[in-house]
Amino acid sequence: MTPGNNGASTPEDDDPFGYLYADGQANGATPPSGGGGYGYPGSVNRVRAVGERQYGQQQPGYGQQAPTAQYGQQAAPTAPYGQVPQQGAYGQPNAHYAAPETVPGGAPTGRQSSGGGGRGRGPNTKGLLIGAIAVVAAVVIGISVAMMNGNGDENKASSGASASASTSQSASPSPSSTVPASGELPKTDAKALRLEGGTTTASEFQGAKADGGIYVTGFNQVGAKVTWTVNGIQKAGTYRLYVRYGVPGADADATLLVGGQANSQPLNMKNFGNTPAGDWEKGWKTTWANVTLTQGTNTIVIACNDGNQCNAVLDQVYLTK
Repeated sequence: MTPGNNGASTPEDDDPFGYLYADGQANGATPPSGGGGYGYPGSVNRVRAVGERQYGQQQPGYGQQAPTAQYGQQAAPTAPYGQVPQQGAYGQPNAHYAAPETVPGGAPTGRQSSGGGGRGRGPNTKGLLIGAIAVVAAVVIGISVAMMNGNGDENKASSGASASASTSQSASPSPSSTVPASGELPKTDAKALRLEGGTTTASEFQGAKADGGIYVTGFNQVGAKVTWTVNGIQKAGTYRLYVRYGVPGADADATLLVGGQANSQPLNMKNFGNTPAGDWEKGWKTTWANVTLTQGTNTIVIACNDGNQCNAVLDQVYLTK
């Protein structure tokens, strides 16, 4: 050997393309048509395509025929130098890929599907659909119930208003009648009585207890009268009729009729307490008379007849036992 030349198979002369040069050919480099690797004979076979080497298998050299696979085995396809091996058909093993299950210790550790041919369990779309339908149904039912309750409240309010109106109309007495509450004897303002013979209402004098301070005036003339129709007397008997009135510091009286019959005694409306003459606001008094009533409806009349001194105003009337 010449100095600086250690032979054709030494690492520094491992030139894959040595056969293209004169010095390479002089040293025995041949094209890759036979056994061995690239470059000079017996050179180290170092170049491999990505993924070409597999564990436990012998790879053919460049240009060599891949060994025929034995019966029942899949042959690993090879590609020419510089080309990417073609991918196998769908579902077939790739020669450049070893499944993790085939490598020792490479078995999957994740949870395996319990069935379905190895397919993972997908989302439970049926359950999601049922849940969505249930939510929509609950919303619709809630809206329907709310609407029904709203209509019920409106109907109740309307019925209540109608009932209240009917009760108010039936409970309100006519100007000539009074219906006592259960267990109570009737009481009313004189202005609610039937006014006849020139009687009318006024509120000039202060001190009347009737609603609005309104009293009956015009009673100081013959023929003037007020009529009270009393309904609901539960038991016939003697009752006491009270009359609140006002006089201008002078005595007065009136005729009292029950059921069309004159009472034996006139209704006395004296100036009790001797209030000053002409002072109507200090002349408010209360008097009473016994009356005999029948069960049911009774008519009581306070009239100014001949012989009566009727210079008075009437405020309220009521019954007691």
